[in-house]
Amino acid sequence: MTTRRDVIVNYVILGFFTISALYPIVAIVLVALQDPSQPVTGFAIPSHPELHNFVRAWDIGHFSQFLRSSALVAIAVVAVSSVLSIVAGYAFGTFRFRGDTALFYLLLLGLIMPYEAVIVPLYFDFRSLGLTDTYWALILPQIGFSLPFGIFWMRAFFLSVPRSLIEAARIDGASTFATLWRVLLPFGWPAVLTMVVITFMWTWNEFLLPLVMISQESHQTAPLGLAFFQYKYTTDIPGVAAASVIIAAPIMLIYIVLQRHFIRGMLSGAVKG
Repeated sequence: MTTRRDVIVNYVILGFFTISALYPIVAIVLVALQDPSQPVTGFAIPSHPELHNFVRAWDIGHFSQFLRSSALVAIAVVAVSSVLSIVAGYAFGTFRFRGDTALFYLLLLGLIMPYEAVIVPLYFDFRSLGLTDTYWALILPQIGFSLPFGIFWMRAFFLSVPRSLIEAARIDGASTFATLWRVLLPFGWPAVLTMVVITFMWTWNEFLLPLVMISQESHQTAPLGLAFFQYKYTTDIPGVAAASVIIAAPIMLIYIVLQRHFIRGMLSGAVKG
């Protein structure tokens, strides 16, 4: 039985972690609203918020091009990796075939392999193929890096689906893919959307791969553009803070829109291994 004291302690703990998570976000927004001609005072509400900092950072930093590149790469990676993860997770979660366990654990090596260990070989491979300084150099590797997690996540969902539901669909004459798209996926949208949000966040925030693969400004992504902007305008702290808010805004917006499905998917996903 939960006592009143337990409830109070729970709210105190949740409140502490909520403040800890929101403090950096609020602080960076307040810095972005400060007057660039005045010294930065840290966590302080500016008397005259300077919204022009966002316009100035947008124009000077050419973030429209950077955001366009990041959006193109992220959408392509999320779309392809999601479809492949759903299909592969469905196969691993509902079918039994020779070597399925060994193949699944082989795929999971992608979750524990150090990301930095393959960047240099990838660069030389893509350079020999003439794909450096192209969007393919960003899209193809990130699809590969996203698949181990996506397959693991969707396999866990399909393992949690009652077998009677699949058997009923088969008895009604549904094919393998009809069972997947018409019967199972309508129940699995929270898990799918959670995977989409996480994959989008990883792809959007990727920094090392564009740094190694891309040298042309026209193909640089938002995190890389932010790093160069900070390097050029180190003393313009409100401008750098405004640019950081601009880069983080798409992820924040997607999470706010999909937060209910995201939380439901986090709670229901990966319940069986």
